[in-house]
Order: sequence, then C-alpha cells, then structure tokens
Amino acid sequence: MALKAVHVSDVPNLDQVTENASLSLYSTRFPKGMDVSSSRTGYKIPKFLVIGHRGSGMNILQSSDRRMKAFKENSILSFNAAANSPVDFIEFDVQVTKDDCPVIFHDDFILSEDNGTIYEKRVTELSLSEFLCYGPQREPGTVGKSLLRKTGGKILSWNVESDDSFCTLEEAFEKVNPCLGFNIEVKFDDHIVYQQDHLIHVLQAILKVVFDYGKDRPIIFSSFQPDAALLLRKLQNTYPVFFLTNGGTEIYYDVRRNSLEEAINLCLDGGLQGIVSEIKGVLRNPGAVPKIKEAKLSLLTYGKLNNVPEAVYLQHLMGVEGVIVDLVKEITEAVSFMIKQPSGDGEEEVLLEGEDQIPGKTNPQFSERELSFLLKLIPALIQL
Repeated sequence: MALKAVHVSDVPNLDQVTENASLSLYSTRFPKGMDVSSSRTGYKIPKFLVIGHRGSGMNILQSSDRRMKAFKENSILSFNAAANSPVDFIEFDVQVTKDDCPVIFHDDFILSEDNGTIYEKRVTELSLSEFLCYGPQREPGTVGKSLLRKTGGKILSWNVESDDSFCTLEEAFEKVNPCLGFNIEVKFDDHIVYQQDHLIHVLQAILKVVFDYGKDRPIIFSSFQPDAALLLRKLQNTYPVFFLTNGGTEIYYDVRRNSLEEAINLCLDGGLQGIVSEIKGVLRNPGAVPKIKEAKLSLLTYGKLNNVPEAVYLQHLMGVEGVIVDLVKEITEAVSFMIKQPSGDGEEEVLLEGEDQIPGKTNPQFSERELSFLLKLIPALIQL
C-alpha cells in the first residue's frame, strides 16, 4: 500500500448531526449525558465505568481458566451475556470488508483448515459473505469453514463452551441489549501505513451504520491508529473519540504511540476526548494521570491486571475513570461493593470501613500517605 501523509485539516467535516449534538448516555446504567461538541471545555464521565472486553471477555484458548473460553468473543451471544451483569459498556473490534460492510472481529487474519492445509485470509480482503462462512452458521444444517487461531506461537482450534456465528456492526445494534453502551474500537493493521483516502473510506462505512442504527445507545470510539482517531473526531462531533495506547509498554515506529505524554499531545492537538491505556503503562508512569486530568481528558484502561479487583480499586483512587475487563461478573460485583453509585450531586463515594460491609469481605483502605507510597512503589514492581 503506497505511503501518503494524512492531513486531517484537509478533510471535510461529514457530520450528519447539528453542531451542538451530544451523546445521550441515559441508559439505566449510565445516568448522565456528556457534550462532545467542544474539545476546549472537556467533560466528565459521570461514574466509574466497567466495560466488557470483546463482550464477556476475550478468548484465551490455551488458558486452563474456563472463564476465558465461556463465550465466543465479539459475538452477539457474548455481548448479551455481558448484559446479565451491571456492566456499562461492551468493547468490540470493527473492521470493514472489501465490499464495505463493517464486521466485528479482532484479528487481522482468519485461519482455517481444509484437508490438512491451513489457510490464512486477511479480514479486510474478504467479502461479507466470505467472512460469514467461517465458524458456526445461522442457517440450520449448514456447516461453516473450520476456525483456528494463532496464539502463543501455536495454532489452535477455536473451541469455546458457548459458540456463536460472526456478526456485523449493524446486527450488534439491532440484537444487543439496548442497556449496553458500545465502545467501538476501529481496527487497522499495525504493519501497514494507510493512505488518507482509504482511512476516510473505512471510517465513513462505519459511521454510516452508527448514524443509521445507533439511536440513543451510548457510544465511544477508540483506535490505536493515530490518524484514524484524528479523522474520527474530524468526521463527526456526536460521539467521543479516545486514543488507544500501550502507554510505552511497547515501542512503535510512530512515536505518537510510545508514551502517555505523546497520547496527551495527540488528543489536545486533535480535539479528542480521552485516552485508553494499557494499565501497565499507567502504573509505570502514575505521574501522567494528573497531567491527563489537567488536560481535561478522560482516562480508561485495559489489560490483564484489570481482572484483579484490588488493581481496579487502586485505579479508581488514582483518578482512572473506567476499566475494560474480561471477568465481567467478578469485576462488576467488586466495583459495586467497593465504589458506591453517584450521590445526588453526581459525586461517587468510596465505601468506608464499617459501611454496609458484606460479611466475610474486606475492602482495602488507603490513607493519602499509603496511596502515595503505593504509587511510588508500583512502577518498580511493574518493571519486574
């Protein structure tokens, strides 16, 4: 794919809504709205968010933990299973097929086996009908192509306890419980430098579905691709756009991806609303959190540590505003126990010792001095 610089300022604004449109976050689990039409004033997420990773959690096929293989990730079944817990949003990955249909799938490639030979196809080079013919089929009596996955250097059969067929973004809007907000991660291959017109074409295909079917559902966009994130903000002002980053835990050719400080600069330059960081990037650099707050940006995190309740609680104390998790049931229960819902004035309350304690459970309590000590100690521990 030929190289071409992306000049976001040259892209026409393609909003399908009025300039003062806002994201109506009034589901039963998300009590307030937030206006994203202005990037200067910032906005406040009204409660600590728990977001289901790829629905009810990503699939780790080599794991001995059955919870990592309970539901097929990024499926309607997994999304609606997440709704059985008080999760606020589900996060999922969207790519666009060669015939311009946004579909939900994480990996860049689909693997299948036929007569002992393994075939690998790039998702974005498949048509919608070709994409849907992998795995379980919707039509009774129809058998789809086998589905494999490359993980940990091995190729494994993609076996889960509760399987489901692939789905499109449109189907997610139509079939997923409306109480769930959508965190739509727009996926691009890290190893490709994309032309501007290609990025715009892909984003327009996704935005068309969102505007046609989004209705009142809360929606957040995110992307690891810096130019795609900037373009998403340029092309619409209805929904907040967050920049995804590893926070410096991995190094990329594009320096904008290599630190939380670079992420802050990108958001401020492009009018983005927030950052989604790998939690290790935050814990290695806790001093970046107040900088993010001073910039009036929101901060969410993802990563394996978010499946540890104590790590989630510590993030709440640090000022992180939400976590993307795999163990949806366990973490939503822990958050409900540790963090009270917003009071009448919109402020959250931390559960204090002796208040509505559940027998047999204890909640970590930190003084300001202890929290300061932890924040100095954690970066060294995370490096181990």
